[in-house]
Amino acid sequence: MSKPTRVYQEGDLIVEWRPEKCVHCQICITTLPNVFQLDRRPWVDLTQGTDLEIRETVAMCPDGALSIPKEQY
Repeated sequence: MSKPTRVYQEGDLIVEWRPEKCVHCQICITTLPNVFQLDRRPWVDLTQGTDLEIRETVAMCPDGALSIPKEQY
């Protein structure tokens, strides 16, 4: 897997983002719009959702642009 472009962390939760893999299906922003907002910088704010909500949403990313490191499972 390619190295993440951005790493977002809140407490023990880490979300990695690889924009070159993103096909812009928008599952993340439609599922958790408080966490994932394209018009905000940074566009990911892990304080706006629960650990479970974020993990479930990241797991739905079809192209792997968003991921959680394996050691966090």
